Amino acid sequence: MEHGTVSLTAVYLKLDAEYFGFVEELPRINSRGRTLHEARAALQTLAAEVFAEERRTVTETHTAGSLVRESFVLNPLQRPGKGA
Repeated sequence: MEHGTVSLTAVYLKLDAEYFGFVEELPRINSRGRTLHEARAALQTLAAEVFAEERRTVTETHTAGSLVRESFVLNPLQRPGKGA
């Protein structure tokens, strides 16, 4: 299986003395940190763990013979409000 690069959108909000980060395309994935760097690093780690856990779950719940794995490429979509 090939591992490629997927570009997602991270958003960071500064509230009081902390930064909160989330990924627009991944519901329920969010992080926080005292600095933007900490929030960014935590979000990177968490997103990687979520993808790895999903892969493990699929592998554990389905027999190898029943799986077909292939690369899946998302074509860039225009965002609402940007000429759509």
